[in-house]
Amino acid sequence: MEKKISLPALGENFPSMEVETTHGIKNIPEDYKGKWFVLFSHPGDFTPVCTTEFESFAMSENEFKELNTELIGLSLDSVEDHKKWVEWINENAPAKINYPVIGGESANVVAKELGMVHEKLGPASVRAVFIVDDKGVLRLMMYYPMVIGRNISEIVRSVNALQVFDKYSVATPADYPNNKWLGENQVIVEQPSEEMKEAREAFDKALGNGDIVQKAAWLNHKKL
Repeated sequence: MEKKISLPALGENFPSMEVETTHGIKNIPEDYKGKWFVLFSHPGDFTPVCTTEFESFAMSENEFKELNTELIGLSLDSVEDHKKWVEWINENAPAKINYPVIGGESANVVAKELGMVHEKLGPASVRAVFIVDDKGVLRLMMYYPMVIGRNISEIVRSVNALQVFDKYSVATPADYPNNKWLGENQVIVEQPSEEMKEAREAFDKALGNGDIVQKAAWLNHKKL
């Protein structure tokens, strides 16, 4: 009988793992305490789509760093193969790969633990993305098939949106910060009840002077 993999759920602590990388042994998430990180897997080294993704992550690295976020790559190839591939990218592409890449046997363990190998698509790891916050909590997961390269800007946007929620307790609408209806405004998740007198008065005041725009009782938005 086929064994089912139990993935960690959003809001749970990211599983602790010791991994071999192009930057030596790392302990995840412990070595990233106080920082966010994006762990992303790819099907294989020296392949076209993966090469464009790795370079795009490198070109966006400063955007991630501005969000206190580190990058970690992974495929099931060996660490030595990773180093040769990274060396080729560094010599031939505009941006340098500065982030570690997990490989070897530890990559197989991580891939199994996080459901990165989907057997119907072959033995390689699919394009998975895990966003983990500065407390080691899993906040977002994405899975792409092997034939579709990821939109790195969407991953940057997702980290930013999660951090906006943490700081201001507001949600972000579709395509934030470029929603075609609400613009760059954020959505108020919950409005205070009548029992929360001070908060309710502040909400009603903001509504009255236009700082909060109400489309419906359940759809309120504002610009930070």
